Order: sequence, then structure tokens, then C-alpha cells
Amino acid sequence: MPKSNPDFLFALFETQRMLRLYADKLATRFGITRAQWAVLAKLARTEGLKQSELADLMEMQPITLTRLIDRLCDNDLIERRADASDRRVNRLYLRPAARPLLDKLAELRAEITETALGRMTAAEAEGLVTQLELIKDNVRDALSSVPNSKVQRYG
Repeated sequence: MPKSNPDFLFALFETQRMLRLYADKLATRFGITRAQWAVLAKLARTEGLKQSELADLMEMQPITLTRLIDRLCDNDLIERRADASDRRVNRLYLRPAARPLLDKLAELRAEITETALGRMTAAEAEGLVTQLELIKDNVRDALSSVPNSKVQRYG
């Protein structure tokens, strides 16, 4: 196993950047951004989250998320509902208009995945996902072992 590969991080970061750019361009078909898409996808899995919980899950600054939520509310895709036990808290829910959009975005996700993995066999693609999960676990373990480290959130 290679302990040092000077091209590894650059290749990984550049791949991530290219995928983000591609997803951004394709998401405009539906009049949304990739960031708005991410909010909708998280809410589709866990409706009723507090805005602060969603910001933590998305590793995003609350003010940045608030702007995204405002736009999604303006487009009638999500709604804020007051929390029954704490009136200072808003919980987030999908609006009916979001469901057909999420179906279209699932097709878009499949299209992006097909493009990205297009020259790989199914076994190679599966192996890549396994390797990426291993890399993620290695970095998570290393991060958790750094004493007094506070993870900086970006967004």
C-alpha cells in the first residue's frame, strides 16, 4: 500500500471540483443550485429537522443555510413550521411541489453517476466506492484522534 502519492490529494480534490461544476450546470435545468438540491435531498430523508440540525448535518454555517432555505421557501419547495414545544425553533418540511422535483433530481443523479463512472466496469465502480469509504474511515479516525481539534465548517 502506498504511504505517499503526491498526486492523490490533487486528483481527489480536482475530481470533486469537476463533479460539483458538472452537477451545478445540470441542476440549472430545474432552476435550482446544487446546494439547494443538497438541502432538498437531506430533508427528503429526514423531514422535520431544525434549521440548526440541518446546518450541522450539512457542515454549513447557519446564515448560509438560512439563505438557501429562504429561496426554497420562496419557490414553494419547503416550508418552515413552528416547533410545538419551542416557539423559537423552526422545523423544515418538504412542500408537495418538491416531490416531483426530487424524482427528476434522482434521474439527474443517475445521469451524473453514469457519466462519472462511464468507462468503468460495474466491479471497478463498486471497488472504487469501497476504496473511497475506506479513505473516509481512515481520515475520520485520524480526525477523531487529533486532541482538542475543532472541525471548521465551511459553506
